[in-house]
Order: sequence, then structure tokens, then C-alpha cells
Amino acid sequence: MAAKIFIDGEHGTTGLQIRSRMESRRDVEMLSIPHEERRNAAMREDMLNSADIAILCLPDDASREAVAMLSGNNKVRVIDTSTAYRTDPDWAYGFAEMDKAQAGRIRAARHVANPGCYPTGAIGLIRPLRAAGIVPDSYPVTINAVSGYTGGGKTMIAQMEDASRDDHIDAPYFLYGLSLKHKHVPEMTTHGLLSRPPIFSPSVGRFAQGMLVQVPLYLEDLEGDQTAESIHATLAEYYAGQDIVQVAPLETSAALPRLNAEELAGQDIMRLYVFGSGSQVNLVAQFDNLGKGASGAAVQNMDLMLSA
Repeated sequence: MAAKIFIDGEHGTTGLQIRSRMESRRDVEMLSIPHEERRNAAMREDMLNSADIAILCLPDDASREAVAMLSGNNKVRVIDTSTAYRTDPDWAYGFAEMDKAQAGRIRAARHVANPGCYPTGAIGLIRPLRAAGIVPDSYPVTINAVSGYTGGGKTMIAQMEDASRDDHIDAPYFLYGLSLKHKHVPEMTTHGLLSRPPIFSPSVGRFAQGMLVQVPLYLEDLEGDQTAESIHATLAEYYAGQDIVQVAPLETSAALPRLNAEELAGQDIMRLYVFGSGSQVNLVAQFDNLGKGASGAAVQNMDLMLSA
């Protein structure tokens, strides 16, 4: 029997992407509220409670409201794409490659918090080095990143693409999160195994999909006698045995004159690079902000849960 899947918020950017990935599948039955009934609370609650897996593509408060609608129903499993539960210890964090046991945790979980796009790249770079004891607990981590504008949802997409709007954005690139209080920082701190919040500087470029996340490090401030080669070896060993997170060979990185944020658009993999010279390295994660950074990860988590 096909598993019943309900996307609460299916008309948003992430929801539409997830829905499109399901169109050709015969192993799932998609439950859906007609667009004209999307504000019908009773119908929404009925759909939520009729699903095998509910995927929430909603703002934080609306996600909490949806979870409350499932109170007492222990049959429905939930994947939440908001920031509401990403540091909640009662929810499995939906980055399956984060460590060797994480896919199993997701597979067995009732509640899964889908990661943010920026944290996926940052945690993917930092956690292996923290787990190996290479990056000290108190290292002053900085994270610099650029995303395609689809990461900002329907409002930003319209601002970027519709020049007739009063709030049209015509900048080719802009920095935001200037207060250094971005909503992703707690998630990066918790799952990056850091004792102090990183300095996170996000930005948006005038391209639809794609992302680069950078974590620069001073080798002399790390534990042990580290080199670009040893950092690369640690990452490669950590992600061995799976094909979603890929570590580019050092010779590939060394030959690159530039790195394109759009290169992996439309794919659900993440590629990690180690660039370095002398006492410094720059670790970079490259992926699609709507692929491994959002909708692709949600579908991956759903498939893990269905395989239980």
C-alpha cells in the first residue's frame, strides 16, 4: 500500500519543489488541499491526521500549530522544514550524513527537523573536524556564504524577478544578517559541536539556485600538526561510504581558478573543497540551496523514514 504524504504548505517554494519530486512516484499517495481551501483549518487538520508522513513547509509558528494538531496521534510522522525544532533534542536532525548513526536516527524517528540550507554546508565542513578534535571547542569560527535568491521564498523571488514591484531588488549581490543574529546560528552551534556561536555572514546573489558556504581556518590554531592534506584526509574519511556528500580531490581544488555557486543547481549532492596555502585553509561546501539544502533533503529524509 502506498504511503500517504501530506505537504502542509505545498504552495510555497519548498513545498512546490517537494511536490514536483513526487509527481512520477507510485510508492506514495499525495494528499492535497485544493488551493481555494488552503485556509480551511478543519480540512488541514484532517489531512494532517490522515497522513503517514506530514511534511511541514511553514513558518515556525505555523509549524508548531500543525504539530499541536497531531497531539495524541502517534501514527503520523513529521518532517518539519522550519527552524522551530532544529535544536530540539526530541527531534532527529535531518542531515543524514552528519555522522555514521544519523541516517538510522532519522529512519526510526517520529519527528525529523529538516536542516537549513546554510547550516547544511557549515555543519558538513565543521562537524568532522570537531569530532576528530582538530578544531578546538572554542575556536572562533567564521562562516561566509552566498545563496541563490530562491532561498528567500516567494517574496524574495518576486522581488528579484518582477521589476514592476515597488520593492524590486536590482542589486547583483547583497549582504544581509548584518546584526549577526541570524536564525541559523543556534543550529550551526549545536550541530557543529561548537561551544561559542560562529560569526555568520550570509549573502544573496542574482541567481536562482545554488550556494557556496565557506569556513576559513588558521592551521596553527588547530590541534595537532595540521596541513591542507590532513584536513582533506579527515573529511574524506568521515564521508566515505556514501555518495551524497562528496569531497573533491585536492588536485581538483588546486586546479580551479574559481568556484561557481550554480554548478550543482538541480542536484541533491553536496561537494566539499579544501583550498589552502601555507598556514591557512578555506573549506567550501557547494550545493543547491533547494536540493540538499531544502527540498532534496526533505525527500531524502522521507525515504529513510519510509524504509523503516
